[in-house]
Amino acid sequence: MLNYNQPIKDQKSYQGLQISEINPIMKLIIRGKKRDFLSAVGKSLEMVLPTKANTSTQSEKLTALWLSPDEWMIFSNNALEEKTNTYDTETLLNKNICNLNLGAVTDVTDQYVRISLKGDKIYDLFQTGSPFNFNEFKQKIGSVTQTIIAKVDVIIHNQNQNEVNLFVRRSFSEHLFSWMDDSASRL
Repeated sequence: MLNYNQPIKDQKSYQGLQISEINPIMKLIIRGKKRDFLSAVGKSLEMVLPTKANTSTQSEKLTALWLSPDEWMIFSNNALEEKTNTYDTETLLNKNICNLNLGAVTDVTDQYVRISLKGDKIYDLFQTGSPFNFNEFKQKIGSVTQTIIAKVDVIIHNQNQNEVNLFVRRSFSEHLFSWMDDSASRL
């Protein structure tokens, strides 16, 4: 049965690749189009949302991923702060965005699992199960894409050279992790 708190308990290491789940962290989807929305988010979070397709921005505490022209995922950079389960960011955004009818804020913390991949074989693994061409993507730190890996929808964030955040829906996380485990053993 799926473990609600942390479905993937394993940390796998291979030559050139390390795969592990990051403890549950705050994840929000925000949506809005107006200039007032972008300004309110910027002031609330003390960071500018990325407006260029497939990019991200990062502050000390938060990272924002561009998902579409009017949609972003915001997640916490520090898993340790989330153990208290206080979502000050969500409360602040609801106050400054939703209450003023500028946009919408949805908590997707329990909907998505964040998997960390590190090593120089990350893109070799992705290429075995994805139609996406990662050649340009892996060169651009901070780039974001939504694609399919092993027939599962994922969001991939190129956090750093040889370090990737992969977001997958919780219901598919065990399947994807099992596929990555099997495929990585053959690289």
